[in-house]
Amino acid sequence: MLVIDTHVHTGVNWSEPVEVLVHQMDSNGVSHAVLVQHNGNYDNSYILDAARRFEGRFKVVGLLDLNDPAKVKNLENLHKQGGVGFRINLRKENEWSPDNAAFQAAGDLGMIVSVIGKAENFASASFKKLLDNCPKTHFCLEHLLRSPGGDVAKPPYDVYEAALECARWANTSVKVPGLGEIVGKPHLLPKGYPWSTVPPHYEMAKKAYGAQRMMWGSNFPPCSAKEGYRNALEGIRDMPLFQNGDEAEWVMGKSAAKLWGFAS
Repeated sequence: MLVIDTHVHTGVNWSEPVEVLVHQMDSNGVSHAVLVQHNGNYDNSYILDAARRFEGRFKVVGLLDLNDPAKVKNLENLHKQGGVGFRINLRKENEWSPDNAAFQAAGDLGMIVSVIGKAENFASASFKKLLDNCPKTHFCLEHLLRSPGGDVAKPPYDVYEAALECARWANTSVKVPGLGEIVGKPHLLPKGYPWSTVPPHYEMAKKAYGAQRMMWGSNFPPCSAKEGYRNALEGIRDMPLFQNGDEAEWVMGKSAAKLWGFAS
């Protein structure tokens, strides 16, 4: 099975060096990954260099200051250096606007926007206006459309259902994290995989998006402080929800290969 990790972080001033990531990938049969710049670091040189050093193995999603008057030029420079997209944080409302020129420019360049936010951010009129404004730009929505670490096991799910309305826009897809992003550590750990039940949000996201618009993203290295890289991978690959036909193949690699331009 082709396995591509669509959400990893690496760096020197935060996170782990790329060699640690490569070790995890090699140990778990992961062929490619998307290097996503961590919030607060507008210097994308390390991840761009990592992609050059491991030629063909990584794609780069950088971070831009969208309040910089030269934002479109900076985006073009990122593209010229090999970047395939940039990241926005919907939780920081002063740092983005649905009318920001960088979003349409990304579509013109064939670049992808990776989006982190809480469910209420994705459900907002502002974000849906952004999707309306940029039909040529693809938006890949992180962490199953909600902020990681939240308690999502309790109904009602009205806000989450409103966030999933983003699936109506064909230019959106969703990253699927391991369960450690969504639910807490069990009080008593079993010998094997940590969880025996899955919160309903995975099934809700699949109903909205379908497996071919979903793609696994480990969130390395934060996942290492949760269930661990291997469990984050195997928990999604083996989830009963994705065992119909070739659904697991799409979620684990085929969707990512198609969107990010990796060889399948």
